Amino acid sequence: MALMVSVSGIRGIYGEDLHPENLVPFTAAFGTWAKKGKVVVGRDSRVTGPLVESIVIATLRSVGCDVISVGIAPTPTVAMSVLEHKAAGAIMISASHNPAQWNALKMLNEKSEYLDSEQGKEVIKITQEKSYSFVDYKSMGSILVDENAVQKHIDAILALPYIDADLIRSKKFRVAVDAVNGAGSESIPALLVALGVAHIEKLYCTPDGLFPHNPEPLPEHLKDICELVPKATCDIGVVVDPDADRLALVDNNGRFFGEEYTLAAINDFYLAKYHGDIAVNLSSSMINDWVAKKYGIVCHRAAVGEINVVKVMQAKNVVMGGEGNGGVINPDLHFGRDGLVGIAMMLQFMAESGKTSAQIRDDLPTYYMGKFKLELGSVNADEALEQVKKAYAQYEINLVDGVKIVMPDGWIHLRKSNTEPIIRIYTEADSQEKANKLAQHVMSLMK
Repeated sequence: MALMVSVSGIRGIYGEDLHPENLVPFTAAFGTWAKKGKVVVGRDSRVTGPLVESIVIATLRSVGCDVISVGIAPTPTVAMSVLEHKAAGAIMISASHNPAQWNALKMLNEKSEYLDSEQGKEVIKITQEKSYSFVDYKSMGSILVDENAVQKHIDAILALPYIDADLIRSKKFRVAVDAVNGAGSESIPALLVALGVAHIEKLYCTPDGLFPHNPEPLPEHLKDICELVPKATCDIGVVVDPDADRLALVDNNGRFFGEEYTLAAINDFYLAKYHGDIAVNLSSSMINDWVAKKYGIVCHRAAVGEINVVKVMQAKNVVMGGEGNGGVINPDLHFGRDGLVGIAMMLQFMAESGKTSAQIRDDLPTYYMGKFKLELGSVNADEALEQVKKAYAQYEINLVDGVKIVMPDGWIHLRKSNTEPIIRIYTEADSQEKANKLAQHVMSLMK
């Protein structure tokens, strides 16, 4: 496995392809790109986190950056800290939903957003050219430990005009939490206490980085919380990935709500109060289009990737956005996925509507997705995609990110992988059989 280098940072298995020899150059390059300004540093709970954190902080100080250290904190908390401290950027040490042996540097700019393509390329160029330098002992950067970063994030959520902690408290909600022993292990229970939740069932809320199951919040990994919610008579279960920027839900019956439906429910809640367009990526469910139609607004589509959604949100001046992986982006706080604000908004939705989490889910239609990949072998990817475009020429075709074909009752999205000789195929329809058939048809065309 080779080190994965992208415009948003680097990622790999610590001790194999991620180690001090590449952590130092990338960190030094980022500090140089940030013009030796203040840089926020946070991490999730991975076992290698303290070691990587010490390397990152020492390197940043060595190139002259002042460091704001927030310790174990969700990625959205780190983003909020950039704004709080008026920093030049941030490095979040987290491999997101990857297994425990992985770690990564995720880089944010002064707006608390992931680096865009041009910014990321500049950091990579500085790294490759080694056009960074270390300062002398009199010019080393300082370090400030901010122990209140999570609390300030929580306070900002409670200050939103549509979050009423007193109303939520009056409902005496019982909430189960699976934080996969990650960065949300303490911050999410703290948020729930601040919101007045009457009882919290903590499942895997020890921030030791020893993930008890695959950390990606998908239904096949969440059997324990799905069983716990009805057994403990909880009103809802909340699940996050190790850096707590993605949110999945379990309804009061123990049914997986669906990551795609997290954002749809939040949009449904928000659009009932504030009129405006929304934005999601091209591979997110058409449930978002259904919600948009309900409120007479437009659901804009962006290329896959959080920063691409953010760019479209800003260009179209949308009121809410995100990704179908449970990533809620609320611009009232910051332009980044935020599992904590998603939890608060969902509890407010339940409190205001008087509906159970299961009823909120049942109010939304169900669509079925298929996710496949085609090994290219000797097949030319561009020619294969051109063949598909011709076969579906009568339908709406979006070429922003690969090829997306939009039909009246479903869609197909084809993307070339940047790291493997494959084409990823995503489909959605009103039945699983239809979704699978769409994928099988395009695969036969490309072969």
